[in-house]
Parts: sequence; C-alpha cells; structure tokens
Amino acid sequence: MQIWKDYQEKNKDKFLNELLELLRIPSVSARSEHKKDMQACAEALKTRLQEAGADKVEIYPTAGHPVVYGEKIIDPSKPTVLVYGHYDVQPADPLNLWHSGPFEPVIKDGKIYARGACDDKGQVYMHVKAFETMSKTNTLATNIKFLIEGEEEVGSPNLATFVKENKALLKSDVILISDTALISLDTPSMDVGVRGLSYIEVEVTGPNRDLHSGVYGGAVANPITILAKMIASLHDENNHITIPGFYDDVVEASAAERKLMAEAPFSEEEYKKDLGVNELWGEKGFTTNERTGIRPTLELNGIWGGYIGEGAKTVLPSKAYAKISCRLVPNQTSDKITEILINHLKKIAPPYIQIKAELHHGGEPYMTPIDSNGYKAAAKAIETTFGKQPIPVRGGGSIPICALFEKELGVKIIFMGFGLDSDNLHSPNEKYDLANYYKGIETIPYFHKYFAEQ
Repeated sequence: MQIWKDYQEKNKDKFLNELLELLRIPSVSARSEHKKDMQACAEALKTRLQEAGADKVEIYPTAGHPVVYGEKIIDPSKPTVLVYGHYDVQPADPLNLWHSGPFEPVIKDGKIYARGACDDKGQVYMHVKAFETMSKTNTLATNIKFLIEGEEEVGSPNLATFVKENKALLKSDVILISDTALISLDTPSMDVGVRGLSYIEVEVTGPNRDLHSGVYGGAVANPITILAKMIASLHDENNHITIPGFYDDVVEASAAERKLMAEAPFSEEEYKKDLGVNELWGEKGFTTNERTGIRPTLELNGIWGGYIGEGAKTVLPSKAYAKISCRLVPNQTSDKITEILINHLKKIAPPYIQIKAELHHGGEPYMTPIDSNGYKAAAKAIETTFGKQPIPVRGGGSIPICALFEKELGVKIIFMGFGLDSDNLHSPNEKYDLANYYKGIETIPYFHKYFAEQ
C-alpha cells in the first residue's frame, strides 16, 4: 500500500536511529552485572511501543528479567496477532575478535554491526516499526499484542510461569515470531519448524588438588585428557552420535521433504569460503542443509581446565569442564535426551575420575503446518513484497518457548524471519543488513492485512 511506503520512507532514518539506540544497551541476560541494563532495555521498549501507538504497555517483573507487554485492541471482533520476541542478547565474548565495540553499533557496507543487531533486537524492532506504520496511518487491520521477554538467550526459565498465569492477557489467534532467517533477499524462505535443545555442563574431577605435572604426571589421570576422550567417543567414524537411544524418537523426513529442501539454492563452495574451512563435516548420508535442519546434533560448546593464563605452568589439573548442547528434532524431547546424555557420560566415565553433570536449559522442537491461515498470510505477504513465493525450510536454531506457547495458548506459531544464516549470530561481529531490516518493516503490515482478510 502506498500509504505505508510513504510513511516508512519519510521515517526511514528515525527507524534506524531508534534501533541503534536500542543496540547500545548491553542487555546480556546471562551476566548478573547487566541487571540494570536489562531493566533499561525493557524501559526503552516500553517507551517505543507507547510512541508507536500502543494503548497499553506494561513491564511485568519475573523471578529473573522483566517481560515487556503491549497491546492495541481496535475491535474485539477482529483477529488478534501476538508478536513474540526477546530483547536480551548473548555475551559478546571474545571481545578481541570484534572489529568494533559490540555495543557501539557501526554501519559498514550497508550492514549494522552490533550484538543483538539481528538476534533479536533488529528483528523484533521491525514489528514495532511495522505496528507504528499501521497505527499512524490508521490502517491496522488486526488487534495486536507484543510479548518481548528478557531471558530467551538463557532458555526462558521464567516465561512459562508468566504465560500460564496470563492466558487471558495473551489470548490471540496466531503468534508471529521473527527470530529466524531467510535464504536471501533474492530467494525468500520461511521456517516451518525449529529444533529443540538440551544444554548441559559437565565437571570431571581427578586428584583432590592441582598437581606438579613432573612429579605426578604419568601416575595420575589428567581430567582434561579423560574428558576429551569421553567427548570424542560421542561420535563414530560416520559422525553419527553413539549414545544408545539418542535417535529412537527421531521422525525421519520424508523423501518429498528432502527433495524440496534440495531445490533451495545452495553453493557448497560459497558456504566453505564464507566459513573459512577447506572441507565440511557432518553425519554421513545427509546434505549440509539436512544436517542443519532435519537431523539432531551434539556439539561441544566449550571446554576448559588447568592453567590457561599467560606463559607456562606445568600443572596436572584437578578438574576439567565442558558445555555440551544437543539440537533436537521431532519427536525428541529435551527431558529424555538430557537424561540419556548425562547417564551415558556417567556410564563411560572411567573409575579414576568423578563426574558431575547438570542441565543449563532446554526446549522442545516445533513444527508449524503450511496449510494454516497464519502461514498462508505470511507467505502471501512475502510474495507481495519480494515478488516470489517463499520456500518452506526447517531452521537449525531453537526457540525454547514455542511448544509451550501452543500448549498453553492453543494457537499456532508462524516464523517470519528476515535475518541471514551468515549474520554471525552468537559470534563476534554480529550484523544485520539494512536492506533486510527495512524489508521486514515493509512486509509485516501485509501479514496483518492478509490474516484479517482470512
């Protein structure tokens, strides 16, 4: 609609500057020292929602970081869209690998570089500005609610309680999420599902104190060595996960779905070049896109122990640690995978070490039907602004709250992401293309229009 284009073009610089202000707030949910920053970010979002036209905006405290809720109800008889996103971001470490300050956003070659630029501040803020576009031009076709949390990056530990206690507040006809990616602006796509997650931390203890590696080396087991061997045993020569029962509940993708995935444009050479690797690695018998979408995985996210400071210290450490995550596919459950993973590690632990393992957080896989009204409205919106129908794909990441949303609120979730897999999510130099940011703001109003028409 021309009225939307005119408003967005007139306010283009404002839309960008407001996002940059949001990106300057170091809202790292995993670090206690950023508690005040989390509150400041929630307050900033409250202000922006009010300015955009929301009739009601509240910051709800939780046992952790607060939830921001906003709404504009134009007509109770019209459909209601609940927009979900998160304002918390991953830690920026390692800081020395950033080309610029992670919370000092810079624009270079048409891209915003900052922590949270894409995941998820840039993407959730598209919805705020799309809402503003419709509100200020008096063209809002649906009721709209916003639920923006501050704990997604640590597994949303308190959101479940909030949702269960506020079902009436969150009552809606569809949930719209932009926390995923598309293939490219030339080849739009929509995620039809995301993977689940099981994330644990392991502690291995050998001797009761750090030892002199010359005096005791060769006589006492080194916890780092033992832990490394245990982790290495979790994959076989075909990169298949060796934990008994790990694949028992996996729903195998159909030949038709694998054929559809193969039709998506993909260059292995460009993929390797972008990542700076000579060869790719993964489970034998599956393509790269299948490995990151329809197959479960087990990854080592961190390992440490002993002396890691400057210079040398000849020490045989008392302890070693690792963080391990598993991405899950339908019909795996995080509770079951966590249990069999921890039990397996304890079973293979040799008698000369002690092992402890605990869950950090988890979440369930989620699939959305492509024949739903929500999906059809989103696909039509993308086709309207991109000029092409989106390709349905499965996302490799996880949004832990999705399965609970559907269970408690009884509505389907639509993934309408505008990021790119190459946006360095969770890594140094996270970015978000300005073209993608503005394309999202342009496209989202059409979702509301088409969903209302259905």
